[in-house]
Amino acid sequence: MHSHSYEMTTLYLVRHGETIDNVRQIMQGQTQGELTERGRAQAEQLAEQLADKPIDAFVSSDLKRAFDTCAVIAARHGMTPTTTPLLRERDWGDFTGRFIPDLKDEPWPPNVETMGQLKDRARRFLDLMRRQYPGKTVVAVGHGITNKAIQSVFYDKPMHEIERMTNGEQRILRI
Repeated sequence: MHSHSYEMTTLYLVRHGETIDNVRQIMQGQTQGELTERGRAQAEQLAEQLADKPIDAFVSSDLKRAFDTCAVIAARHGMTPTTTPLLRERDWGDFTGRFIPDLKDEPWPPNVETMGQLKDRARRFLDLMRRQYPGKTVVAVGHGITNKAIQSVFYDKPMHEIERMTNGEQRILRI
């Protein structure tokens, strides 16, 4: 038996800034997404809030809306984000690109990423952060539902008990 000293990773979990499709109520899923002016302002605000924090690494979803948000924060620290597809938004399959209010009564297409797949991805993301950044502080920029899944796994609570994150919101997890 090895005694394993465990160094905690401090994770600033962030949701990307507001996008054009957020405003238009379009289901973005794994499309790239483009920040609005307000979304860029939210990223700047986050950069300001985190400017004095000692941050070791910046990680983002490989979708443009998250990367662009992360890049603004990282620039303040003279760094560039690395990306991981593990942080991508939930894949909405055939619902992608649709007007959200229209989907209310529609049967779910079979190609929507399942809750099990989503939570598995969230678990793998947390494992990756612990493995790659033990004892470090990391800013990770993801998406509304993915970030919810990460917190659901971390706190071992059902998704509906995790309060949804607004655009540009940050939460601290010690993992």
